Parts: sequence; structure tokens; C-alpha cells
Amino acid sequence: MSKENEMIEIINKYMPRSSNQLNKMFESDAEIIDFNAKRLVYNIDEFSEEDLLRDENPYVLGWNMTVGSISDILASGGRPMYYAHNLVIHNSWSKEYLRKLSLGIADALKEAGASFIGGDFGISETWRYTGSIIGHLEGPPMLRSGAKAGDLIFISGLIGLGNVEGALKLYSASPLIKNLTRRWKNYFRLRSKEAGFIKRYSNCCIDTSDGVFNALNAICEMSRTGFELGNLPYTKNGLLLAKALNIPKEGLFLGECGEYELLFTIRKEIAEEFLEQAKKLELKFYQIGEIKEQGNKLLCTVEQKIDLTTYNLRARDYQDTKEYLRDIINFLTLRRPT
Repeated sequence: MSKENEMIEIINKYMPRSSNQLNKMFESDAEIIDFNAKRLVYNIDEFSEEDLLRDENPYVLGWNMTVGSISDILASGGRPMYYAHNLVIHNSWSKEYLRKLSLGIADALKEAGASFIGGDFGISETWRYTGSIIGHLEGPPMLRSGAKAGDLIFISGLIGLGNVEGALKLYSASPLIKNLTRRWKNYFRLRSKEAGFIKRYSNCCIDTSDGVFNALNAICEMSRTGFELGNLPYTKNGLLLAKALNIPKEGLFLGECGEYELLFTIRKEIAEEFLEQAKKLELKFYQIGEIKEQGNKLLCTVEQKIDLTTYNLRARDYQDTKEYLRDIINFLTLRRPT
């Protein structure tokens, strides 16, 4: 168990819990509550400069933070309804910056079908944003638990967009990176349609808010399983940036700046039907591996097989993000074929 989860367990040990809450701790992306014969899903997420989201474009920042907040509701099988936020702006932000930031938030809410109900506002030397969502749940929820050996692993989009965003922020002073990425605008995708479709077939689901590897780890921990991966669909910008920075592309998979895609498993015998129906609805999913027995964590590439059973690097254990990235590179470099 990670240090972060241990801290969360300490907090929850002393908190009064409602008998109407249906999910166990860590079992789902959002909290699931029985309320007046209906099921509600609830989530709260905070963003700040520590999350390495670029803030040069206020519209993109507003959109991405809102999509990130809503993603947990979708990953739990819910439909977002009501949205509130706590917005603490940087004291250098202008009225025009705030207008564009608000437009980004509003457009993401409109696409999600959610209504803004208010919140809190402040001004500080550093910006912070907290999104809080109440959603409606029809039928059973999607949980992180439920994966079984033999299930196929799918993801709703390309891998690495969040880590690209983080790298662009982390190395923003580099002239090479500035020249290479000046026009890049990385929008996280709102997977509302995909979530509704996935719910009909999946055994479990989680979003990749903390990166794909951590999402897989959470599924395996809750389901007591392992995994074997291959043919990962990396974003083209990620591959280009990894090459420019001389970072192994697998860092896009291991890094913890997530892209808020949906990661889920499906029984092998219904996978063909799933893909056929997805194609009819013009929805695209990528099969990236298979659930294995507990203790197996393997990433297979064209060049090598990387055993991830001993990998335990966590960004929150580092004060220096670049040191964390260096340790990821060292881990992967030591496993390169000679």
C-alpha cells in the first residue's frame, strides 16, 4: 500500500460513516450513496501548480480542470448533474484571463450536461482550484474491483497526454521545448458517451487521473490480480517529446500526470461483441493487455519485457519532481536490452 493510501486510512479511521454509503474505501473513483430511494455519486478534486498543468492558456486550463473533476463520476458509471467549485486565482490574473478560464469551465460543464450551482472565490499568490460534483447513478455502479484473470484490458484513449502536459510545464525554460511545443494545446477528453457504453460490458473501471500504471495497480489491488501489457497506444506528441528529452517512451505510461481516460476490463468472450457495437456507435477503444493472476506485472514491448512487480516509485514521495523523473528513467534504462 502506498504512503498516501496509508494516510487516507488513518483519516478515515476516525470519521463517522453513513450506512447509506455503498462503496468501500478505495473501491470506486466516486463515492456512492443511497439517497431517498435514488443513488447519487459524489466527487471532489483539487488542482494547483503542483499538478503541472500549464496556465498560459486560461480556457484550456479551465476545461482540463473541469474534465478532471468530472472524470471520477463517469468512471463510476454516474451522470454528472450539479457542479460547484472553489476558485482561488493568482493575484496576477486579469479580468480577461478569468473570463477565458470561466468559459473553459462552462463549456466542459455544458458538454457533460451538468449545471453550475455556485462555490467560493479567493485571491492568493498561488492559484488553486477545487471541483465538487454530484451525479445520478442508474443501475449498478462501476467499481475498481471485479477484474478477473483472463479479462482483457481496454483504455478509452491514447496514453501520455497528461505526462506531456507535465513535462511541458516542468521544462518550460528549455528553448528546445518552447520551440517544439509552442502551439500545442492539450485538451483532456470528456468521455461521457464512452462511459455509458462501457458500463454495459465492463467488470471494473477507473480513470487514469494518476497515470495508467497507477490505475492498473489500483484495479489489481482491489481485485487481487496482476496484468500483462503490450502494444500501448502512446500519443504522438508524447513520443516526439520523449525523443526530444531522451526519455524512454514507457515513462509516458509510468508517470503520474494522468490524461483522465477510462481504463476498464471486459470478459474475453464478449470482447468481440463489445468492439463491434463500439464501432457502430463510432466509439474507439484500445486493447492494451490482459488481467493475470496476482503477482504478475509485465509490460511487453517490441524490444523487451519489463517486469514491474518491484516498481514502487511515487511522485508524492519526492520533493523534487525532476528527481522523480530521473529515477523513472534510471529504472527503465537499467532494464534496456544490452
